Amino acid sequence: MTVTTRATVPRADPHPTGRHLRPGGRNKTLDRLVGRQPIGIALAAPYVVFLAAVFAYPLGFAVYISFHDYFFAAPGAIVERPFAGFDNYATVLSDPAVRRAFGNVLIFLVINVPLTVVLSLLLANALNAAIRWRTFFRVSYYVPYVTASVAVVGVWLFLFNSNGLVNSVLGPLAPDPSWLVNSSLAMPTVAVYVTWKQLGFFILLYLAALQNVSKDLYEAASMDGAGRWKSFLNVTVPGVRPATTLVVLVATVTGANLFTEPYLLTGGGGPDGASASPVLIMYQRGIEQGNPDIGSAIGVLLVVGVLLLALIERRFVGREED
Repeated sequence: MTVTTRATVPRADPHPTGRHLRPGGRNKTLDRLVGRQPIGIALAAPYVVFLAAVFAYPLGFAVYISFHDYFFAAPGAIVERPFAGFDNYATVLSDPAVRRAFGNVLIFLVINVPLTVVLSLLLANALNAAIRWRTFFRVSYYVPYVTASVAVVGVWLFLFNSNGLVNSVLGPLAPDPSWLVNSSLAMPTVAVYVTWKQLGFFILLYLAALQNVSKDLYEAASMDGAGRWKSFLNVTVPGVRPATTLVVLVATVTGANLFTEPYLLTGGGGPDGASASPVLIMYQRGIEQGNPDIGSAIGVLLVVGVLLLALIERRFVGREED
């Protein structure tokens, strides 16, 4: 019996240069740098330049100012602005008005963010159903968001001043002092106002998210005996979780930058700083009082605080999404 053996010929290396290429001859490292469609880098470049000019450079300059004894000078004047280290931050953290402003914005966020999420999701779910005048209601909720703040503030001042419509309806139950001049109620009133004004924007976000929730899930829940409320909790809420994460983050960032509302509603953060926000204090210290180094230090602390808060929210709100 004769056994025939066949010699094994080593296969040639398809990549003799040692480079690992994707199908079509693409390089993995190049893909990581420019993506699979390099034209996207060119299309995104103008917006990257815009972000660098409008956001990155001002933020970096603010950090620089916060570490120097910085002050305004005449255009073209050459003045010394010595390095101050953490002196500006020590001044900011020892200022009772600044500490109170950060406490005020925390109170604002505790009221505004949950209220925004709950109301916008409930209203979006209602407006997503086949109801009469649906388009009218959608537009009605969005109108306050696009209306100038000065005009809307005038309406709220009429409603919530000492002799306003709300106090007239409440009668003896009306607070004394009134809402916007009450140190305990000023910031909650501002939080409710901001929630109402921005609600239309967040409703639109949830309406867009609801279009991606499969109707088959609702039919399956209905076949299992789930009513509207259980379907809402077990289908709608999990289905719009990515939108909820976005709403929480956007509401937090916009709320932390609160300025116009307390400036207009309470006359600049009154009474006695009860509704002052960090951005309002930053404006007062940096622009009105001519201390841009102190104002920049407040701004840097606010950015760091918002980033930490956003990371915490992203971890807890978006964990099931991951």
